Amino acid sequence: MALINCPECGKEISDQATSCPGCGTPIGTNNTKFCKFCGSQIDKECVICPKCGKQVEELKNSDQNIIINNSSSSSSSSSSSSGGGMGNFISTKSRLVTLLLCFFLGGFAIHRFYVGKAGTGILMILLMCTGIGEIWLIIDFILICVGSFTDNTGAKIVNW
Repeated sequence: MALINCPECGKEISDQATSCPGCGTPIGTNNTKFCKFCGSQIDKECVICPKCGKQVEELKNSDQNIIINNSSSSSSSSSSSSGGGMGNFISTKSRLVTLLLCFFLGGFAIHRFYVGKAGTGILMILLMCTGIGEIWLIIDFILICVGSFTDNTGAKIVNW
């Protein structure tokens, strides 16, 4: 049994190993690796993770033309095939802060202002006296709890 270095993290591992015990990178003929930020299995040649949008490694040759394809489909159709928009991206806003603002100051739509949705925040305040605003507030609270609430760019607010 010989020792080899993991191509991803450089740790010495057995040449019989199918994946690195340190970073989880598949070893051998497998053409995939794991994103060091979200843990998703991605193509070995990926520089930017298609799941979380973060850069997973440095560019090897800066003279190359880089094409970033954020769709989950390999076809050349529009972004509607992958769910569209920014749904796969993660917001930098805190879900805990958003949840607490919604719970304690939801009647003033502060959570919507926090995530950059000022227009709908004003509309929510105006609708609070009709009862529609309260229903909307409950829906927002549930969406925040399950991690489906988005910021003004359409990125999901999932990080606590």
